[in-house]
Amino acid sequence: MEHKHQPLASRNTYILRLATTLFYAIIILMLFIWFGCLGYHTWGGLNWIDAFYNASMILSGMGPVDILPNDTAKVFASCYAISSGVIFIGLTGMILSPIFHRIMHRLHLQEK
Repeated sequence: MEHKHQPLASRNTYILRLATTLFYAIIILMLFIWFGCLGYHTWGGLNWIDAFYNASMILSGMGPVDILPNDTAKVFASCYAISSGVIFIGLTGMILSPIFHRIMHRLHLQEK
């Protein structure tokens, strides 16, 4: 990232930053979906497709789909739901940070 006294980064550098950030966000999202699938499959007794469906719905903020059979599965689902909210907000900030940085840098350059 360029300092506020440096010129604005080139368009190619900016696009590369966006692509890199998006790549890391997708990797984190895939890992978290995998963790949710594993938990729903192991403790919830769901098949892999239903586990993926539940993990995806929780991570996107839509809520659970299937009724869970035991307390262990319910505790997992609760912890997964709470951490999913944090992950979702964090990934949104991560993806938007290069955009806001460029906007703020451009506004700072226009001040001069």
